[in-house]
Parts: sequence; C-alpha cells; structure tokens
Amino acid sequence: METHRKVIFESELDKNFLGEVKEKSHSEEINRCIQCGTCSSSCPMAEYMDYSPRQIIAMVKHGFKDDVLKSFTPWLCSSCYSCQVRCPSLIKITDVMYSLKREAVEAGVYPRKLPSPALAQEMHKLIARNGRNSELWVVVNMYLRLKDFISPLKMAGMGIDLMKTGRLGLKMEKIKNRKQLHGLIKAVTEENK
Repeated sequence: METHRKVIFESELDKNFLGEVKEKSHSEEINRCIQCGTCSSSCPMAEYMDYSPRQIIAMVKHGFKDDVLKSFTPWLCSSCYSCQVRCPSLIKITDVMYSLKREAVEAGVYPRKLPSPALAQEMHKLIARNGRNSELWVVVNMYLRLKDFISPLKMAGMGIDLMKTGRLGLKMEKIKNRKQLHGLIKAVTEENK
C-alpha cells in the first residue's frame, strides 16, 4: 500500500474534529494520549496500516479529519481490543476506530477498494431490515456491491463445505417481531438527529 504525504496548512484543519470523535466514540480520555506507542506496538494489524493507531489518535487530536477519514487504518482494525486493554491512558481506541468508520461511511470517503466498508454496510442493512445476520446473503450482497464476481467463485468450495455441515444456510434469517425492531431503530435515529 503506497501512501502520499502532503503539506497541510493550519487553515485546512478541522478544529471541531476532536470534539466530534470524543462525542461519537464516548471516549473523553483521548486528550490524555501521551503518544507512548503502546497501542501501535500491541496492534496485530499495524504493519498493514497506512497510519499506526498512535498516529491516528494524534491526527484526530490535531484536526486532520480528511486524512483520518480517508485512511485505511480504521478499516484494518481487527477489534481485538489489545490497544485498548494496554493503553496506560485508558483511551477507548477501538471505539474511536468504530466511530471513524461510521463517520467515513456517512461522509462517503471510505476506501472503495477494501471489502470491509461494503461488508459493514451490507450487514447493517440486513440486520436493520430483518433483525438477524444471514452470512451468505451479507457476503453475496457485499460482492455485488463491489462488482467483484471472481472472488466468490474462488471461495465456492469452502461455502459448499460450510453448507454441508450446517454452518451456512441459504435461508434468509428473520426475527419474529420486525415491526418492533423498526420502531426502535426509528426512535434511536430520530433521537440522534
């Protein structure tokens, strides 16, 4: 993965970005970051990221909103919580990564080449509609969204094996009272506006 560095002028920084991330991630502790690098050294995915978790926290604190939201880093977070458990400042780093993903999707600036954003969006749609996740249909919808018709063929053997053992079904899973779920989602959505 190639990264391109550029000069950012102070006038281009978003002075409200830190406050937005704190509010959305419920992580007021972000100000206590001492840039020790424990999060980055704990992260099993750090070597694949364009910015380490430590750098992302520093960029959030200083208003580099565009660079952070366009970064691959939040999408490569495996949600293992190693960074969060080991952070001496008790920063909810994994929660920050989740909030950055949501904001990148809302802004439409997430990395288009990665399957993770498409997977997250398709899973959200399916759960919001049916109340359950049907793995087969999430994956099918993800690859349709990505217009990638070759990758599913490469995994067909594994899919068939999972179906044979009952681990993957063709049936679309649904909860009984979907109206109640839709009402809850609507209420939460309206409350957050």
